[in-house]
Amino acid sequence: MFSGLQSCCAGSGRATQQVDETRPLLGTPSPSFIMIFSVVLVALGDRHSPPTYGHSTPSYGKLPPRHPHSPPTYGPPASPEPLYGHCDPTKPPACAYNGTSYCLEDPEYPASDIASAISSDYIFAKKYSDVPDQSADDLVEFLTKLQEEAFDYAFYSGASTGHSPYDLTHWAGKWHGSRPEGYICPSDVAYATLRRARNVQGKWHVIVNDAHYHTQTVRLETCLYPGAACRALAPCYSSACTQKFVYHRLLSYDPCDMYKGLFIDVYQLPSVCSCHVPAH
Repeated sequence: MFSGLQSCCAGSGRATQQVDETRPLLGTPSPSFIMIFSVVLVALGDRHSPPTYGHSTPSYGKLPPRHPHSPPTYGPPASPEPLYGHCDPTKPPACAYNGTSYCLEDPEYPASDIASAISSDYIFAKKYSDVPDQSADDLVEFLTKLQEEAFDYAFYSGASTGHSPYDLTHWAGKWHGSRPEGYICPSDVAYATLRRARNVQGKWHVIVNDAHYHTQTVRLETCLYPGAACRALAPCYSSACTQKFVYHRLLSYDPCDMYKGLFIDVYQLPSVCSCHVPAH
């Protein structure tokens, strides 16, 4: 019984060994399988390839000849070019004359644009402030508003008109009667609300004034005769009237870029006309 079982098991082992010798190793596909798999991949690739349109260029020989053609021609534009040029913020506006850096009056002042910008600016109240009622009573010591407004320099000559360097007209000018009151350097004083001004970068902007009852008042003092001799000083002092400036921060509007809204900019404005005596 045991011998029969052993012979059966031995026979089974030989049969299994013969089958394993003829079967290909695991992980190595047969040549026929590789061929069939390649055909399937090619078929699937052709099926999913994107379609081509137009004329294809042959991959052999010369390219097909191209027919020469002239460039297209166009007629005149449908509408003429605008008469106005590009908005240049460095170009002085029409209200600026005699080389001034500000305008006290402006016939082209964009009041509606300023009013719209104020209405749409939700932080306008934080940007704006002003002291509208200004005069010598508040800003000049020992002088009143009436005194400053009464200053008259019609007598002032500014330089010697005679042969002598000590001519009286050089000292104080020509006048009859009592000597008139005024500053030692004749000047024009104005408590003004500017309409436009040139900022420290040389760009002209609109100043927010008289729009929705909002004003920005500045004191301007401009030399009437810059460089001329100071009043009541002898010529031997070689004095000269000198213009002084001060920086003002004013709420502004850019007419060349309305999307900027209202902003604070810096302007150099005349503030004092002083007498300068050189050291010599």
